[in-house]
Amino acid sequence: MTPRNEWPPAGGGGDGRLPAGARRPQGPAGPGAPGGLRFGYGTNGLTDLRLDDALGLLADLGYAGVGLTLDHMHLDPLAPDLAARTRRLARRLDRLGLAVTVETGARYVLDPRHKHGPSLLDPDPRRRAERVRLLTRAVHVAADLGAHAVHCFSGSAPHGTPEHTAWARLADALTPVLDAASAASVPLAVEPEPGHLLATLAHFHHLRHLLDDPEPLGLTLDIGHCQCLEPLPPADCVRAAAPWLRHVQIEDMRRGVHEHLPFGDGEIDFPPVLRALTDSGYQGLTVVELPRHSHAGPQLAEQSLDFLRRAAAVARARTPGHCTSAASASSSATAVPTASGSATSGTVHDAASPPGGTP
Repeated sequence: MTPRNEWPPAGGGGDGRLPAGARRPQGPAGPGAPGGLRFGYGTNGLTDLRLDDALGLLADLGYAGVGLTLDHMHLDPLAPDLAARTRRLARRLDRLGLAVTVETGARYVLDPRHKHGPSLLDPDPRRRAERVRLLTRAVHVAADLGAHAVHCFSGSAPHGTPEHTAWARLADALTPVLDAASAASVPLAVEPEPGHLLATLAHFHHLRHLLDDPEPLGLTLDIGHCQCLEPLPPADCVRAAAPWLRHVQIEDMRRGVHEHLPFGDGEIDFPPVLRALTDSGYQGLTVVELPRHSHAGPQLAEQSLDFLRRAAAVARARTPGHCTSAASASSSATAVPTASGSATSGTVHDAASPPGGTP
């Protein structure tokens, strides 16, 4: 394997920019997407920019799409006239040629005092219903935008909650959201999140079986989270997850530390990951997820796309080596969670953040 720090060549050449206002072609491959991958950037890493400015930036840089986090600064899902604002945004995205995934990981959009609260696991059914309404609203927004998926996560189980109770709450709370997703023909892509009840690929399959494998239920795979705590390497996680993959988030990360890092600052070898995504036939967006780097968002957006394009070029040039078989990977991923709710040994440290989701 080529050491991670040796493969990105210096320079790069053409940056794929279009003149302001130029329409970008759509389709599975998208613009500037080596190997058929479509790269996007998450608005949760551009919170210092107005949404219109953020979208213009991403289109000018050459991104194929955007991971849109519904939040008070970017398409507030609780403010008046959501339908009209969504229609305006749909026109803007169309003019810029940007595809979109709707993400729901805003920290304080529902509760100004509790990060990611209330969750789908809140002991108060009225509070759980608030999160259900937000997710259902996100499904409707996604349908109106033509988004390819809605992202969500489980939340952390409150202290002292029996594991079987937490899983039952999650399954019950997601049922109406999945009904809405089915009616809107928009996949609901659940993300395994370190520190949450649903933290691993094994946990996703546990939920899938609890719900009797509903058609709208899919998976958000965060590549950094794979490096952080999955037993398989990230590229093998992609292969194991491929049949259920509806959304991908990507950033660098270190083993055992839940900290989203700019590319090159962590431990991930990205060409094998991008090769696995290409080989899987994944058609959605691969969205850069740097929620703590908005202060440098425009610069990191440019650097990230350059990095990913070079990594994808290396992935195309490499001859695939020996890897874990799909059957073996799927077997590992579908294991039932342990009694402690963890599918891997060791402790995950959530850097500079209390437990409970995206830092």
